Amino acid sequence: MPAFVRVSVEAGSAVHTNGWLGYLPLKTSEYKHEVTYLKGNTKTAPELLSRVHLVISHLKWWMMGSHHGAISHKHLNFYLDEFTFHFNRRRSKSRDKFFFRLAQQAVAVDPVTLDQMIHPDATEKPQPVGPA
Repeated sequence: MPAFVRVSVEAGSAVHTNGWLGYLPLKTSEYKHEVTYLKGNTKTAPELLSRVHLVISHLKWWMMGSHHGAISHKHLNFYLDEFTFHFNRRRSKSRDKFFFRLAQQAVAVDPVTLDQMIHPDATEKPQPVGPA
């Protein structure tokens, strides 16, 4: 089973996928696996998996617009966190509360230092280079 499913999806949840064979282990797991086969279907992929296409199209637009496509794999999780924050508020009727919600989120989540972003797997802080 894809590791990201185990990490990202709560056991007992429904996982809706296309017919890719890599998802077969989901059938024998603790997830409710729903499969939509795209090949041979009269409907298009965006019609069959509309939410997936909605999120992916917004993500592509945001990456190319805000970041001009310059998103590094190393910091992908941080970019996706930012995208999720914006995506979940895309239809907000209270645009004036955007900064308030951002400040609320900043208080609710532990800060991530630049050092943690640069060295996410380090168990201890790297020693500075150069004269002390």
